[in-house]
Amino acid sequence: MTGKPAAQRASTQRTVGSITYELTRKRVKNLNLRVVEGGAVRVSAPTRTPLREIDRFVASHEAWIGQARERVHVREASADQMQDVYTDEECLRVFGEVSDRIYPLFAYCLPIQPALRVRWMKSRWGVCHVAKNYITLNKQLMGKPRAALEYVVLHEYVHFLHPNHQAGFHAEMARLMPDYLARRALLK
Repeated sequence: MTGKPAAQRASTQRTVGSITYELTRKRVKNLNLRVVEGGAVRVSAPTRTPLREIDRFVASHEAWIGQARERVHVREASADQMQDVYTDEECLRVFGEVSDRIYPLFAYCLPIQPALRVRWMKSRWGVCHVAKNYITLNKQLMGKPRAALEYVVLHEYVHFLHPNHQAGFHAEMARLMPDYLARRALLK
């Protein structure tokens, strides 16, 4: 294998027109453009792609980058406003009611009901901590429909049986919540 390992890939800052972006060269087939947190622009490119081609690619997407940055700023602003709307106690009360309804489905394999924790998370709705027997749920779920909250809680409970998202996990989700895909769509 040639080239630097993933952890050693160097990134460089480049500017084309009014757009400054971070360029990372790696083993990919296509040029990839992302607008991330804070509106930063990141480009990954095949190792042998000429810089002028990369710059031309970024410049040709200037309008899209502007729109994507606006979406990121709106999402971040609304997330900041929502962060303080619900207290941890309010979240735990609502999430606890849902957990109390779902736990009996798992009592045969979980002798103690998992504890619930809440926190503000940017990229996950929930996290299952099997070894420590607790589930952390995203406070943002308070702004979602009850069906979506029920989906996330069940999703995390199923991880006590299936730690990954392979076929067994999805089969168990479908068995316990036949409309789980529709409920998952409510989170988008």
